[in-house]
Amino acid sequence: NREFKFGRTDIRFTPALFHGIEFSRVGWVFATVIKRGKRKFIHSSDLDGPIIEDYADWIIRENPEILILDGPMTYMFGYTLTRTTLGRTIENVIRILKESSVKLMIYDHHLPRERKFRERTREVWETGKREGKEVLTAAEYLGKVPVVLQK
Repeated sequence: NREFKFGRTDIRFTPALFHGIEFSRVGWVFATVIKRGKRKFIHSSDLDGPIIEDYADWIIRENPEILILDGPMTYMFGYTLTRTTLGRTIENVIRILKESSVKLMIYDHHLPRERKFRERTREVWETGKREGKEVLTAAEYLGKVPVVLQK
């Protein structure tokens, strides 16, 4: 929960946020907000999606131009990720795409760890297209194929 200013650039770290679901036993994380002029970038860290609606509301209020989300842990589907939590996450990301000015959303960290990630989050990718928002994995942003999709 600190903020730093370097010339015209502001860097802010959020207070402690749940690492995934509410009261998760795996600990706490923080998100990073970088602002320069009217441009804003958010790295959401390990929010698992975000699963929590309050975190989606916060991202919408922050209204970043570029957003890096770690995405849901689809590789844990049926173990620590349930249909309910996956549904919450998809709904929250769709709200972020529809209700904010995000132009580029990069999925990173948890999401691209298994081959079915795009199928399991299909509604997010479709909403991005309909809303005219670019939704990519970090690998795709770099012009590469995600490792789990490489032959």
